[in-house]
Amino acid sequence: MDIALLATLVGILLLLVLSAFFSGSETALTAVSRPRMHQLEVKGNRRARTVNRLREREEHLLGTVLLGNNLVNILASALATSVLIAHFGEAGVVYATLAMTLLVLLFGEMLPKTYAFRNADRLALVVAPVFHLLVVVLSPVMTVVHWAFRAIAYLFGVETDRREDSAANIEELRGAIELHPEQAGDGEEREGHQRAMLHSILDLADVDVSMVMRHRRDVFMIDASQPTRAIVEQALESPYTRIPLWRDSPDDVIGVMHARALLREIQARDGNPDNLVLDRVLTPPWFIPDTTSLLDQLHAFRRRREHFALVVDEYGALMGVVTLEDILEEIVGDISDEHDVVPVGVYPQRDGSFVVAGDVTLRDLNRRFGWDLPDQDFATIAGLVIHEARLIPEVGQIFSFYGFRLEIVGRQSNRITQIRMTEMAAADDATAAT
Repeated sequence: MDIALLATLVGILLLLVLSAFFSGSETALTAVSRPRMHQLEVKGNRRARTVNRLREREEHLLGTVLLGNNLVNILASALATSVLIAHFGEAGVVYATLAMTLLVLLFGEMLPKTYAFRNADRLALVVAPVFHLLVVVLSPVMTVVHWAFRAIAYLFGVETDRREDSAANIEELRGAIELHPEQAGDGEEREGHQRAMLHSILDLADVDVSMVMRHRRDVFMIDASQPTRAIVEQALESPYTRIPLWRDSPDDVIGVMHARALLREIQARDGNPDNLVLDRVLTPPWFIPDTTSLLDQLHAFRRRREHFALVVDEYGALMGVVTLEDILEEIVGDISDEHDVVPVGVYPQRDGSFVVAGDVTLRDLNRRFGWDLPDQDFATIAGLVIHEARLIPEVGQIFSFYGFRLEIVGRQSNRITQIRMTEMAAADDATAAT
């Protein structure tokens, strides 16, 4: 074997190694975990910082990868073709095409990309300095290539500007949350709770306070026109620390009384509630529109350092109250203490059905049982039933929608108080068993 042929074969081998390097690096740098690289950069990892800078210049990065990969593949094919033509004549073109296609496919594409895909973070940190140097050196060339590409794309009406799609980013986060692996045993319930919390955080901007507020019907309020002793007695009997006071009409809230301020004022009056100056224990009411998102309201609570707001509709009528705890419960679930009044909720039955209070929110049901009831336009299960039935149903009426059989169990005046819910699949199985 002469030296020229040996040098050519060695050159082809080296080009195949470079092809594997470019292919694996492309996969690693594009599949790398951006959150993990960000965390590593925050901790002072210089290679992670380089990876992040390369990702910010994505067009130059991909252009450099493609330029290098195509260059070495074409050069390797050209060298192989020249060698095989010298030995086999015109048939060498066919042999070179078949041989180089197989070699590039196996050793220049499949093997390095498979390894890079499974070890993206580790490989990206290794190759980042090299690619940073290549991007800097080839920057003038890639600038010319990009201008040519944009010009050609413009002629064909192809949009080349990359636009950040916040909705797509949110959906990507949701997908990542769903793909988070669950662990068997006790950890499975914990993982499910964590997943529900993360989903709730992403939903804060899409949920209005009207969906989580305490309705005015259930709000404890005190008539300020009563004697101060009566006001104090009612406040002490209440389980709440913040109590709205109204005068003339429940819609005319004049202030919010905090139990701590009330006790301080009574102590200052030697424990005699008759001498209480009501104005000293009241703070101005804070009214917010019912269309305020939970995320905006959470920021408002932090900014104003308040925990309590009154919700009004577009006409200024009082709809209810929302607290910081209501928003936190939307994220982490129910938070109860020794003073909370435990509400009527969901009661599983032996036949697999659930007796649900009418004021239980759809979001709570979906989060607790993994259901998919529509919760964008109606806050409670009773509201959903009334909307679908187009009337206020009587006790005993049965409806079927959204995969559930719903029987009205309780009603008080115009309120639906209890509903028996049975999943249609469970109901069919029970019928078949009998």
